[in-house]
Amino acid sequence: MNYQIPPSDSNQDTTPPPTQPEQPPRTTATPTRIPVKLPNQKPYVTYSLLVITIAIYLAQMGTNYWLDIDLPAALGVKVNHLIAQGQLWRLVTPMLLHGSGLHIAFNMYALYRIGPRLERFYGHWRYLALYVLSGFGGNVFSMMFTEAPSLGSSTAIFGLIGAQGVFFYHNREVFGPAFRQALNSIISIALNNLFIGLSPGIDNWGHVGGLIGGVVFAWLGGPMLEVTGVYPDMSLDDQREPNEILQATGITALFFVVLTIGALYLRQ
Repeated sequence: MNYQIPPSDSNQDTTPPPTQPEQPPRTTATPTRIPVKLPNQKPYVTYSLLVITIAIYLAQMGTNYWLDIDLPAALGVKVNHLIAQGQLWRLVTPMLLHGSGLHIAFNMYALYRIGPRLERFYGHWRYLALYVLSGFGGNVFSMMFTEAPSLGSSTAIFGLIGAQGVFFYHNREVFGPAFRQALNSIISIALNNLFIGLSPGIDNWGHVGGLIGGVVFAWLGGPMLEVTGVYPDMSLDDQREPNEILQATGITALFFVVLTIGALYLRQ
């Protein structure tokens, strides 16, 4: 559709319409980054666990070479009927033993990647309690649901994975939108490793028990972070009370001890 332009009229007002005042250009506000001090704990427990576990594996290889028997494994592997006879330390010692170079390499790499960051926020003693209780819980589940002997620190490492997931969930307001991506990544890693654990020769029940142990302990006694202080001197501080951590340790340990007593009673 075409429009015709009317002829000009000399009497027509040719004053241009008033113009609107110029508006300042819109700018997108950039969030201000405020520096916050993070806990500065050196991962001494993680490094100690790495050294001790590797040293014990060297002892395994040495006794196997010179004595034709893997002596540490013979004394410490999870064997159900020996546990039933009173060798209860076999519910803890398997987390320090490994069956091959590839086995220990995989587990120590996972410990090296996960442990330092978690220990930084947990502190040394709480982190050690998490590791030991997760490994203990994994061996209890292994004793309950499989007769096969087992060994390896993956029971404890699955506990670290579970605790890391709870840590990001509990502190989602501190980490902001990044927490969801981190939590999804941790869940994906746990599920993938549990799926791999369905392969023959892998004690997946130990993984499940370790994961449960880590989640229970972290839920009851893991760090609850809060930003404290006045700008520019601000830091992330853990608001979890010491008595809550002790209660978490006791409840988690008691949970697996009760399962152990029940499983041993049923074997009589």
